[in-house]
Amino acid sequence: MDMKNTKRDVYIVDGSRTPFLKVRGKPGPFSASDLAINAGRELLARQPFSPHELDEVVIGCMMPSTEEANIARVIALRLGCGKDMPAWTVQRNCASGMQALDSAVKDIASGRHEMMLAGGTEAMSRAPLLYNNGMVNWFSGYSAAKGIPAKLKAMAKFRPSDLAPVIALLKGLTDPIVNLSMGQTAENVAYRFGITRAEMDAFALESHRRVAAAQDNHLLNEVLAAYDYSGNTYVADDGVRRDTTLEKLATLKPIFDKKFGSVTAGNSSQVTDGAALLLLASKEAVKKYQLPVLARIVDTAWAGLDPAEMGLGPVYASTALLKRYGLIMEDIDYWEINEAFAAQVLGCVAAWEDDNYCRQYLGLEKAFGRIDPARLNVDGGAVALGHPVGASGARIVLNLAQILKRKQAKRGVATICIGGGQGGAMLIENVSEVML
Repeated sequence: MDMKNTKRDVYIVDGSRTPFLKVRGKPGPFSASDLAINAGRELLARQPFSPHELDEVVIGCMMPSTEEANIARVIALRLGCGKDMPAWTVQRNCASGMQALDSAVKDIASGRHEMMLAGGTEAMSRAPLLYNNGMVNWFSGYSAAKGIPAKLKAMAKFRPSDLAPVIALLKGLTDPIVNLSMGQTAENVAYRFGITRAEMDAFALESHRRVAAAQDNHLLNEVLAAYDYSGNTYVADDGVRRDTTLEKLATLKPIFDKKFGSVTAGNSSQVTDGAALLLLASKEAVKKYQLPVLARIVDTAWAGLDPAEMGLGPVYASTALLKRYGLIMEDIDYWEINEAFAAQVLGCVAAWEDDNYCRQYLGLEKAFGRIDPARLNVDGGAVALGHPVGASGARIVLNLAQILKRKQAKRGVATICIGGGQGGAMLIENVSEVML
């Protein structure tokens, strides 16, 4: 089947995101829906159509609060899309934002919809603390007790250890099948390809340098100021460490494998709050409203692999995607590989250059190719910006579209590893002219 001729073209019309705000040990100023509202308010206000004219809203979020169960619907209503606006929430761990885009693309490409708002949001600072099973059982027993003597007997069964909380964020970042944290899977990738601590730290330093340069040169135009309920303003990503050096990074201790490991807080993505939203439209909608087009979403691929090496997911998904369209490495002008860990990105690059790995795991005859570091994450990445898991997949697609436009380049791939052993990749093309 010729997939290129069985669906309508889908375009990124516009997009925006909040500053990514580093978690600092307490709940941040924004809920996940607050973040999305800050990203979407100005985005919708600058369009030549009313929010009511959207067909649907789809949002990726891994940990919506109890008050925001179907958070996409909450966001749609708060953005003024109208009570009759359908909205739904998706969750694919770290790729939830990319999954939201892919879901919207399929609806537009099939002809079901013409314009959709899609993206992702995450308030990781507000991940809940949960009661452990001991405390839950104590509550249950106490509630079931009838009469004062029974209540007193139930109270006597309380143990201070029952108050030890279950940290939902840590649970969410641990794979239940292989019982490894995401950081431990990054150590596995580093071990497989012999990636050194020095290489990881050098990559992390460069991520900070590139984000700082992008900020200084006003290249991150998609970032909109966010305003909290106390009147405070947040105008820029605040996880960037401009004063970091290789010497400072080298002083940090491994946190996932304390005895033998190399993955540290300094060469890992930061725990962060943020949101990124994109407006997607068909060619018909673009012509109707005379919308400027930022990029065309060509296609998306998803892949699975061993959860113990989940960081290599981009290798599987991106390779499948390029093979689907008869493309090779040299056909891609710019790459965005989400920086969950420096070791993970370096591992993906190493895997594509490894003849044996490509033959054994990708079914290729030889190494797939090499990515020029100058064309990879040119504005930095999650090591410096942070990785709000619901939003990152949308952020890298939006940033890549901006890069293609800025560099007058043709084609790019945004790709992300996914907890649980998956990878996602999205192929986009620069279509920067107004399509009248």
